[in-house]
Amino acid sequence: MSQRFYIHALNPQKRLIRQACDIIRGGGLVIYPTDSGYAIGCHIGDKKAMDKIRSIRQLDDEHNFTLVCRDLSEISLYAKVNNAVFRSIKANTPGAYTFILPATKEVPRRLQHAKRKTIGLRIPDNKIALALLEELDEPIMSSTFIMPGEDLPMSDVDDIVERVGMHVALIIDGGYSGSEPTTVVEFIDDIPEIMRSGLGDLTPFEV
Repeated sequence: MSQRFYIHALNPQKRLIRQACDIIRGGGLVIYPTDSGYAIGCHIGDKKAMDKIRSIRQLDDEHNFTLVCRDLSEISLYAKVNNAVFRSIKANTPGAYTFILPATKEVPRRLQHAKRKTIGLRIPDNKIALALLEELDEPIMSSTFIMPGEDLPMSDVDDIVERVGMHVALIIDGGYSGSEPTTVVEFIDDIPEIMRSGLGDLTPFEV
């Protein structure tokens, strides 16, 4: 059975954040709150953990995993962006957006979209998620925690424990964090295209 940490949504306890990061570094799957529902994540270099996420969510090779980052300083390492795209992302982060961008060589091939060689990047507006990222000092390889056959992220932690408590190492209970997924914006030839309408305002990316 997974551990369950009750972490304060506004003042995350540093001791629990450090323990959570130790679990991630050790190969454990962690379910954690974001500003648009809960996400499931693992260490960026852990293929076994990534395959387990695919199994839990029943994802195929076409799925874009997301690197959840603490700030924009990490984006240029993992994605190819020009100044105009960078400014557009900067103006709308942190927030409930996932940006699909061309991946750099720093991104392992298994994390990229199999055909388009893209990677999802996002900077959440959630104190628990940001505390994890700050302590970890690198992105968390993540996917929105949506169960197979469902359209919305799970938001009730008791339900999460009941359904997947045997399959993950840690569930962070940060209270209710909404049940609407991020807005997904893909930059194709530097032009934004809205791939999924979600919590993030569409207006800045409508062409």
